[in-house]
Amino acid sequence: MKVLVIGRDSGIAGAVAAKVREAGGTVVLAGRNQDEHVDLTDESSIAALAERIGAVDHVVSTASARARGTVADLGRDAVRASFDVKVIGPILLARHFAPRMPATGSFVFFSGASARKVMPGMLAVGATNAAVDAITRSLAVELAPIRVNAISPGTIDTGAYDGLGEQKAVLFAAREATSPAGRVGRAEEIADAVHFALTNTFLTGVSLSVDGGEALV
Repeated sequence: MKVLVIGRDSGIAGAVAAKVREAGGTVVLAGRNQDEHVDLTDESSIAALAERIGAVDHVVSTASARARGTVADLGRDAVRASFDVKVIGPILLARHFAPRMPATGSFVFFSGASARKVMPGMLAVGATNAAVDAITRSLAVELAPIRVNAISPGTIDTGAYDGLGEQKAVLFAAREATSPAGRVGRAEEIADAVHFALTNTFLTGVSLSVDGGEALV
């Protein structure tokens, strides 16, 4: 199978690419800083990518533009960027790539535990992820028999948290103390879930929680 993976070549996107290759698939890795360039906030960039790489079996988008902060801190541009990358971008990916897919193809987008668990400072992130869940269900019906699913991770140990500095360790300790799984997740565990979503042909319209039970407490 030929899989387009959108995101950085490290972290979750890198783990997904490695998993697909391990299973014998072909990966095209695209992003703002990849050999295959794409900007999910620009429809012409998405259309150009589709023209360049042609037919694909599956599309996985791990890209995000995190808009953390309380309502007093959030600016319009940050919230809009979050929706542009994780909600509008995937809709446009579906628009341009679904016609290039076989009936057995699929899309996998990324939601998150904040869609279900309310946490201070995660207002825009939670709203964005809830919107991802909504478009996943809608596109699964509209694009059928092409399948559309989302992966909804909890706190995963990737470089995405490095910008927190010393607060990263504080956050991870808090998650480990409260999560039913007793730890934060690994990128490889999310990649396993993505591969399941790509290959289970009876799974569609689902936002699959892989969060160690984080959203339950």
